[in-house]
Formats: sequence, C-alpha cells, structure tokens
Amino acid sequence: MAERSSFTRRARPAVTRLVRRATVLLGLAAVTGGLPLAHAQTWPSKPVKVIVNFPPGGVADVLARMVAAPLQDALGQPVVVENRAGSGGNIGGEAVAKAPADGYTLLMSSGGMVAVNPHLYPKMPFDPARDITPVASVARVAVFLVARPGLPVASTRDFVAYLKAHPGRLSYGSPGNGSAPHLATEMFKRMTGTYAVHVPYRGAAPALNDLLAGQIDFAFDPGIGLSHVRAGRLKLLAVGSPRRSPLFPNVPTVDEAGLKGFDADTYFGFYAPAGAPAAAITRLNTEINRILDHSTVKERIAALGGEAVPMSPQQFAARAAEDSRRFGQLIRERHITGD
Repeated sequence: MAERSSFTRRARPAVTRLVRRATVLLGLAAVTGGLPLAHAQTWPSKPVKVIVNFPPGGVADVLARMVAAPLQDALGQPVVVENRAGSGGNIGGEAVAKAPADGYTLLMSSGGMVAVNPHLYPKMPFDPARDITPVASVARVAVFLVARPGLPVASTRDFVAYLKAHPGRLSYGSPGNGSAPHLATEMFKRMTGTYAVHVPYRGAAPALNDLLAGQIDFAFDPGIGLSHVRAGRLKLLAVGSPRRSPLFPNVPTVDEAGLKGFDADTYFGFYAPAGAPAAAITRLNTEINRILDHSTVKERIAALGGEAVPMSPQQFAARAAEDSRRFGQLIRERHITGD
C-alpha cells in the first residue's frame, strides 16, 4: 500500500507536464514558422501509422478509422491503422512511447491510459506524462446506465432504492478494472452508498453479451448497447454525462436524478511520442480539427453516443490533468487496482 501511495503522489504532478509540453511545442511552432526547417518542408513524406491500443470494433478503433481516411486525403500520404490491445491500453501506449519521435507514429487512445492508468499500475512500462504528448482530441464519449429488462425498476431513483434494499445481490459488468464503465459504476456506488458485485470482462462486448443474457444485472455501457436499448432488449435508466444525450433527449442524466456533479465521460484522441516535431503536431491538430467540423463525422460520432470535441494540444492536455485529479481521487478511495 505504501508503494502505491508513493506512486500516486508522483503520478499527480507528472500528468500536468503534458500541459507544459503542449505549450512549448506550439510556441516552437510559432517561433520557427517562417524558418526553412527540414521537418516543416518535408513532413509528411511517408505513410503515417496510427496505433490503437484497444481491440478492433471498440470506440477507439472506430474513431481512429473514421479520422484516418480523410486525414490521409489531407496529408497526401497513407494513414495506416494498427491495433495493439492489452493491459488497459498500456501495450499500444508503450509501442508509441518508444517509437521514433518523427511524427510518423501516432496513438489513438481513450484518455484513461494517460489520466487513469498511472493511478492503477504501480509499475507502468512507460510514463504517459513524460513519454507521449497530446496531438488532438477527437470525441467525448458518454456512458449509459442500462439494466436487464427484468429488473423491476423504471428510473434511476427506483434503481438506487432497489440496490439499497438488496445490498450485494446485484452484479454489474465492465470491460475491466479501471475502465471508464468500471470507474463510472464505482462513482455511482460511492455517491449512492450502495454495493453491487463487479464482474470484469476483457472488453465491453463480452460484458454486453452477459447483460443481454441476464447473467449480470446492469452496466454503464460505452455506447455499444444502444441498438439493444432501441430494440427493447435493455432498459436505459440514465446518461452518465453532465447533459442529456441527443440520441435519447427524454432520458435524464444521473446528475438530474439527484447525483449532483456526476460526470463519467471519456475523452478519446491522438497522441505522439514525446519530442515529435512541433510542425507535425500543429499540422495534425489543424487537419484533425477540420475533419471533426464535417457534419458527417459529427453524425457518426453522435451515433456512438459521443460528441466531436476539437481542442488545441494544450486544452487536450489540461483535460487529461483534470481527469487525472478526479479519477485518481476515486481510485484511491475505492482501492481500485489494475488487472
């Protein structure tokens, strides 16, 4: 426990270095904008690889491929997507952290690898705050509180009352320890003073399958179960975002149900190895933000239960620092560890 506490104290200030690095990079880009630097003249001169640190078919993978095609057109070079999943995103993150810092290797990840994993894993193979740098935010993705249809509840208030009346009798699934759905449920349990049994899975899809089969009772779904909600195979109780989802405008947020300040959104985006050329990061940020402004891309992200959120690298880094602060506190209070 002492080792984990010591690591946590180091992790908090470390994440804030992302903000300073992003500011320095943009400052360098501004200062050198008129100089004939080789990187500025030649980048990109070969294909760009995007490593997704989660399995195919997940939100990170879908977002990466959604952006890759128009980004390829904008850059005039192939943009190739490769999946390297495992260890809560750390395997893909490490591959990018140790790649050449030349602007030709990018990471698409949930913000959890940067903001959450340092609090979960006492000995990560790399330091997200030191070894990677933010490039561009893509989407804020919500989680949805869903339950099996047979559960006798019709609202979040009903659900909380039922949990309190049956402590430890209900179970919930998540894609794994420390995942966004897991942290959302732990936040929910903390704020309601309830208890339910956690069943971690290796991915959101297996958890959804068991929820549909009635093997578990509820979950905070990251959007992949919404078609089952529409078909009546799942009961949607609330949205875990600060505001309602345009997909289900009549469904209240958890905050509206009385859990003030509840916010379990996850931010997905692109990162690069630390030291990547400032000109490349500036170009990538500009092109990705332009792509996110297209109505078709906005609609596709909305279909996932998310929202396009273009940001500067500094804003993206500041978001990670804030998420690290609030989720780190939750992880310590709930004694959550990595798989």
